[in-house]
Amino acid sequence: MIELIPAIDIIDGKCVRLSKGDYNSKKVYGENPAELAKEFEAHGIKRLHVVDLDGAASHHIVNYRVLEQITSSTSLIVDFGGGVKSDDDLRIAFESGAQMVTGGSIAVKNPELFSSWLAKYGSERIILGADVKNRMIAVSGWMESSNCELFPFLGEYIAKGINKVICTDIDCDGMLQGPSIQLYKEILQQYPDLYLIASGGVSNMDDIYALQEAEVPAVIFGKALYEGRISLKELEKLIMSNH
Repeated sequence: MIELIPAIDIIDGKCVRLSKGDYNSKKVYGENPAELAKEFEAHGIKRLHVVDLDGAASHHIVNYRVLEQITSSTSLIVDFGGGVKSDDDLRIAFESGAQMVTGGSIAVKNPELFSSWLAKYGSERIILGADVKNRMIAVSGWMESSNCELFPFLGEYIAKGINKVICTDIDCDGMLQGPSIQLYKEILQQYPDLYLIASGGVSNMDDIYALQEAEVPAVIFGKALYEGRISLKELEKLIMSNH
């Protein structure tokens, strides 16, 4: 059973999608993210991935009000990322109703701080975001590459207690050309106990079934849903059949 996690990416309080993380490619899909979230919940979705793209670009949390609207009007489990760079940001995210927070850039640029969050809140609430380009970790809303290689980076944090990782292959993201199944298989081969959340490239239900077949625990998808390539009815059917 693969966990299905729709993504709501937010700019100016609206639901948008980018291609390969390029802000100039943004397309608005909904003026009201909370209404979208309610619709997902009505079709059996239990979990949501909310990304503050304004936050990711400006290095501090921006759209926490939208997060609050989503968490107060649904009972979805929300993991939140984008711009969480300080203890204060983390506190605001949790106070706004996020049950989990994803840290990506911060885990590369300030490992001490990220590790202290992990120690304080535990691996159930802190998710590692591993955004990958050519197997190197990318940071700051994907605008820069780091010199961290994916596998050692994962190994280091797994040793510190991380067990949930969102891995996004940037070259696939928003391109609707299929996810990096080979990469995810390799990660799970090396770290079989990892709760790996695949992200990027999902273009239709076949991609989700392929990930499920590869025993990937969870998948995040956005554009395919907003472009009508995946319907909420199809997702509901998969949820029902997996129960």
